[in-house]
Amino acid sequence: MHILIARLLLAAAVLSAVLAAAPRRVLYVTHSAGYRHDSIPTSRQVLEEMARRSEGALEVVSTEDVSLINAETLRGFDVLFFFTSGELALNDTQKADLLDFVRAGKGFGGVHSATDTLYGWPEYAELIGGVFDGHPWAREVSVRVEDPAHPAVAHLPSTFMVADEIYQFRNFYRDKVRVLLSLDTASVDLNAEGVRRTDGDFALAWCRQYGSGRVFYTALGHPEGVWLDPRFQTMLLNAFRWLAGDVPGDAAPRPKP
Repeated sequence: MHILIARLLLAAAVLSAVLAAAPRRVLYVTHSAGYRHDSIPTSRQVLEEMARRSEGALEVVSTEDVSLINAETLRGFDVLFFFTSGELALNDTQKADLLDFVRAGKGFGGVHSATDTLYGWPEYAELIGGVFDGHPWAREVSVRVEDPAHPAVAHLPSTFMVADEIYQFRNFYRDKVRVLLSLDTASVDLNAEGVRRTDGDFALAWCRQYGSGRVFYTALGHPEGVWLDPRFQTMLLNAFRWLAGDVPGDAAPRPKP
């Protein structure tokens, strides 16, 4: 009996090692059906280089081909990640496959204009957690870390400066997402042209549960300089790990501090 138990424990340890060695695969979609960001080529290079540096822990497949968003292809990935814009040509089956992928326990995320896409699909807005509603500022701003315990932002100081295009959102509700980063409104002019939010709440990164899966989004990522910033790269790497379920991180919504 003791020999049998020892063999079972050894087999379990070997299986665990094999599973741990398998790379987490990210399908990175950069199709632009609307405005195309100049930083997209740099973003692809950054994520692919990040995967190379991971020594086999991460694999990133970059594509412009939205036909790859289907159940069969997604079965080979742990995370689906968007830097998209406009109305992507997804049929009803593809849309259902995307939602099922996340609900079943996988990860979905996006940067910047991932909220400036698929306006005609309400379920997408619910999935990602907000809808782009203009960018009142394009300048250096101060950012607050609201959840320093979450792995995606744990490496960041409590406040930091970044030069980026700053989004505001509609259909964004703190009772549905957990905000990780937000704009320090003392660093901007709240009377600037285009400001529509009256509550002073400008989230810049958040996460949430969706079924058995996980969602992460950051509004940062417009210029190349942000993609080349090690702080941003580390945030995305840790977000991928969280989206893949490799590291814990609370996604329960909470009110604005």
